[in-house]
Amino acid sequence: MLTVNKHRFACLGRYFIIAGGVLPLLFLLWIGAYIFTPTPAPEQNEVSIIIPPNLFFPAIEKKLIEAGVVKQDARFLLAAHLMGVANSLRAGEYIFTGKLSPHRVLRELNKGSMVQRPLTIPEGANLKQIAALLGDGGWLNPNRFLELSHDREFINKLGLNLETLEGYLFPDTYLFERGGHDPETIITTMVSQMRKVLAETGAESGLPQAKLDVHEILTLASIVEKETGQTLERPLIARVFLNRLRKGMKLQTDPTVIYGIKDFDGNLTRKHLREHTPYNTYAIKGLPPGPIGSPGRAAIEAVMRPARGSYYYFVSKNDGSHYFSKSLAEHNRAVYKYQKRRRKHKKRGNQK
Repeated sequence: MLTVNKHRFACLGRYFIIAGGVLPLLFLLWIGAYIFTPTPAPEQNEVSIIIPPNLFFPAIEKKLIEAGVVKQDARFLLAAHLMGVANSLRAGEYIFTGKLSPHRVLRELNKGSMVQRPLTIPEGANLKQIAALLGDGGWLNPNRFLELSHDREFINKLGLNLETLEGYLFPDTYLFERGGHDPETIITTMVSQMRKVLAETGAESGLPQAKLDVHEILTLASIVEKETGQTLERPLIARVFLNRLRKGMKLQTDPTVIYGIKDFDGNLTRKHLREHTPYNTYAIKGLPPGPIGSPGRAAIEAVMRPARGSYYYFVSKNDGSHYFSKSLAEHNRAVYKYQKRRRKHKKRGNQK
């Protein structure tokens, strides 16, 4: 028969009761010594980290460790769970300065990024170029941006009946949190700004005298944007194309042809000019199906208020400006003066 020593049993019970209070206390001290102790400052006194959306805790922790903001320690995850923030760390750009405790780091990540940076979308940039700019700058996933820009359901939610948002994202300087905004927010902001500019320029009501609706105005404005970088020339460029449209002439503008070429390598050839694409204005009459980039305010205003004159042609003067002609004969003389004769002189110079 097994005999139980009542005295020893009572001592053992008291031991477990004491241990039950001491162990949690020791655990909390172990965690507390870590969570409130500043991590040695990284080599750079100021560290910027971009946390993309939908990133899980281990990936966030890895970024922080690589940047030297925290040291690798199992207690970091435990601390996040104890603080109740393990699943609520927010995307964005964070700037960490000097020595910070894990508690401070986790609190900042839970609060969310307040760092806003200027994002400049250049005039004339198309969707692919904007996507590359956003991706390279760490603003968002460029592929997701392009998907949404061609998503009919999303575009319809913006109140637009379009197949693509090409030309509808206003080129401007915006303040965004890098990594802290989803593509929907950024796109919606840019579309809203375009709507504002269209209202301010009167373009939202179309251009009745030229029989152009708002989509056609943006299309023509995007061509004007691509044809010249000089603000003073834009109304003249617009006048040339409006005159050609009214007379039923082909626009014959290189930027539209280039836009319609897949994987354009920078070399526009005669073969390209003969290819029949919806954007080849050497082959089709009238405007292409839609904008070829994002026109700025000056280009839109140029279409709405073009220069006066019976101009139908223009040619580059090789100094950033153009010569405008009212007849084909005048245009041919200008082409010889500014293009062909220049090429002959350049060829002779190379032969010397």
